[in-house]
Amino acid sequence: MRLPISVLDLAPIGRDQTPTDSIAASVALAQAAEEHGYRRVWYAEHHNMPSIASSATSVLIAHVGAHTREIRLGAGGVMLPNHAPLTIAEQFGTLEAMYPGRIDLGLGRAPGSDQNTMYALRRDPASSNAFPQDVLELQGYLNGQTRVPGVDAVPGKGSGVPLYVLGSSMFGAQLAAALGLPYAFASHFAPTMLTEAVAAYRREFRPSAQLDSPYVIAAVNVIAADTAEAAGEHRQAARRARVQALLGRGRTFTDAEADALLDTPGGRQVDQMFSYAAVGTPRDVRDYLDRFVEHADADELIVAHQPTTTEARLRSVALLAEAMTAVAV
Repeated sequence: MRLPISVLDLAPIGRDQTPTDSIAASVALAQAAEEHGYRRVWYAEHHNMPSIASSATSVLIAHVGAHTREIRLGAGGVMLPNHAPLTIAEQFGTLEAMYPGRIDLGLGRAPGSDQNTMYALRRDPASSNAFPQDVLELQGYLNGQTRVPGVDAVPGKGSGVPLYVLGSSMFGAQLAAALGLPYAFASHFAPTMLTEAVAAYRREFRPSAQLDSPYVIAAVNVIAADTAEAAGEHRQAARRARVQALLGRGRTFTDAEADALLDTPGGRQVDQMFSYAAVGTPRDVRDYLDRFVEHADADELIVAHQPTTTEARLRSVALLAEAMTAVAV
């Protein structure tokens, strides 16, 4: 591939599926990504969401690691204010001990939940204010230079698990730049500030022990199919699934009900979230991503394959890899 392509696995629990089905699909997706030359697969921490199975991110990474050989695996990301930095250092230090040289740790500060879920997590609503300090504390545990006297992460100490700052605003961009860390922008669902945040990150970047020059990972939605018609059908199914996730509140919508909701202001938010989406045949998708890389000023793309069935997601993984590799030859 001309530039690194990675996978953001949203671990969806589809209609008539169980978490067991979703986790099996995540294993299959990681295996397909490994086979087709993707660089890494990341999983995001979400809580109290009936359609997402990646709440225990480190556990999922451990399971997928046992069923793959060399592809990098990580969090995209752990919502650090939900956790003590020492706990995350121990979890990802353990993963690094299990799968040396394969583990990434992306960090975000968003709650990823509502007020009741924050209570259930025993999270202080103000805890995100300490995110920069928590990142530094976590980094200290992992690089063997603890900031808490007498406390080390075991496993974790000296493991050097690489950190990435995730964001969708200027805050994350400026923090990543100040700390000299790679920056991953969540443009697959929060596209508004992409170009401004990346420009600020590159402008303000300060080299660090981990990274000597800026490195941007931009997220983008992809639906690659054998025909444009099939891709369009998958796109509509993905829109319906997203409006179900956002507005379902325990109900299951029929296709007609979902389509009607997509025409409401709340439903139109779905299309805003899909602002950056490569949909179509392999050539269509490749041409879109070529333009997106330039627009995002990205060093790497992380792709959320959006078809709602496992079979179609695996096909999208393969078609995108073949299209991008064919141009590189």
